[in-house]
Amino acid sequence: MMKHRLRVSMVAMVVVALAAAALSGCGSKTGGTGTETGGTSGEKPIKVGLVQINQQAIFFNQMNEGAQEAAREAGVDLTIYNANDDPAKQNEAIANFVTQGFDAVIIVAIDVEGVKPALREAASAGLKVVAVDAVVEDESVLCQVGVDNKAAGEKIGQFVVDYMTQNGIGDKRIGVIGALNSYIQNLRLDGFKSVVEANGAKITQVVDGQNRQEVAMTAAENLFTAQPDTKIFYATGEPAMVGAVAAARSQNRVADVKLFGWDLTSEVIKGIDDGFVIGVVQQDPKTEGYEAVMACKKLVEGQTVPSFIDVPVTIVTKENVDKFRPIFQ
Repeated sequence: MMKHRLRVSMVAMVVVALAAAALSGCGSKTGGTGTETGGTSGEKPIKVGLVQINQQAIFFNQMNEGAQEAAREAGVDLTIYNANDDPAKQNEAIANFVTQGFDAVIIVAIDVEGVKPALREAASAGLKVVAVDAVVEDESVLCQVGVDNKAAGEKIGQFVVDYMTQNGIGDKRIGVIGALNSYIQNLRLDGFKSVVEANGAKITQVVDGQNRQEVAMTAAENLFTAQPDTKIFYATGEPAMVGAVAAARSQNRVADVKLFGWDLTSEVIKGIDDGFVIGVVQQDPKTEGYEAVMACKKLVEGQTVPSFIDVPVTIVTKENVDKFRPIFQ
């Protein structure tokens, strides 16, 4: 009887040990401040926190996908925090990553000035700081990944100027659906405005879509109503672009307006097919997320990375839209 009990006890201990080993080797989980993508078992992985703006826009979700892909490939323990468009929550998330002993933080900043104190605290605590998309000019940021938003705004501005010239459009009034709470989108507006105004165009009105699709749609509807004779409109980001497309349909302006802006979605592609969306700046957010995580890994390991990693943009038109369709199906 004693030998039998001993054998049962030993079997139970083996089962418990195997279960514990299985749990410790899990690759990913969801919980806490956001979504976690774990590294491989064995050596303690590098811990990286990505502080995201929101998870409503396809752009940010694609960025997250790229970051998760890099984390799996590099064996990085990645946590993504969704700030839901609240800059105060971004600062809190950074502080939490410091407290929890993270090795690096990636910031997609809402308020590029307001986030600086939190990033400095993180850097002082030894975390490596990488900024994506919004440029945070501070010594705490070791690497910036993304697009030169002002230069890209200038690029789409020149595209609009060329379109008006090639199509004999003499009325150069332009309405804008922006997001005045977004530093990035204000840069895009500044770049765009500098080029079109230098070529004789006039920005008649800028409405604030607040970087939210529903708000942007209402703002665009109001703009279309207030500017019935304006034919050219520019949207500075994905929510503004989607809102403008929806507003053009709801206001029966599809036949006479021409929309230009930023960031493809399935709705925007349908607008290109229907002929009233003419040109859209398309970034590569997946590559931005991927490069940011890889930069963090290199920095933590003591390697050097460029201070700026440029991810080029493409202006999507009816001529080249087909290669982007699979992304949004």
